[in-house]
Amino acid sequence: MVFSLLVRPATAAEAVKTVATHPHAEAQTRRWLREHLPHAEVVFTGSTAGAAMAVGKGEFDAAVAAPIAGVRAGLSALAEDIADNPGAVTRFVMLTRPGPPPSPTGWDKTSLVAFIRDDHTGALLEVLTEFAVRGVNLTRIESRPTGEQLGRYCFSVDCEGHLADARVGDALAALHRICADVRYLGSYPRAGSLGNTALPPGRDDAAFADAQEWLARLRTG
Repeated sequence: MVFSLLVRPATAAEAVKTVATHPHAEAQTRRWLREHLPHAEVVFTGSTAGAAMAVGKGEFDAAVAAPIAGVRAGLSALAEDIADNPGAVTRFVMLTRPGPPPSPTGWDKTSLVAFIRDDHTGALLEVLTEFAVRGVNLTRIESRPTGEQLGRYCFSVDCEGHLADARVGDALAALHRICADVRYLGSYPRAGSLGNTALPPGRDDAAFADAQEWLARLRTG
């Protein structure tokens, strides 16, 4: 993600007393802001685009946002490419109406939210175990209070794999059994180049199918 310091035309650096931006953008430009605008107040907004629009309306002196936001708000770039880490990546999520997930690509990710039934020792471990025993790697997990009452939490999870993968589908089904609720948010192609997609033994779709056939034979005698 490329960030610029956007101001109304003809604004000098000395005149910047307030800088508006989203918290994630502030985190990625914190060192630059501290070094170049040590006396400016940073104000958090709902989005970097909204920050740029607010600067255009005169609500703040500057905004940290993508260059395109400055074009749309009629702002000028006082400084460009101000991210502390040039290789930093910002994740965006596209929301659509519920529908069938796209076909697996072999390099996918699945997002979900798991709501625990009650706050008890090992609640998170129970959730993690369902992924671990099936060889499903988690790339992100965050705990959030549900707001319903004290002790009610949910876990926002990103994992490798697609809902159509046997191991992922089986893990979600297991969570459905032990959790108060599971919200499936989607399966989608992962960003970045292909990496190591090798699975631990017994975790691919063929192994799951073979196990189901074996169990069926046992049940039928």
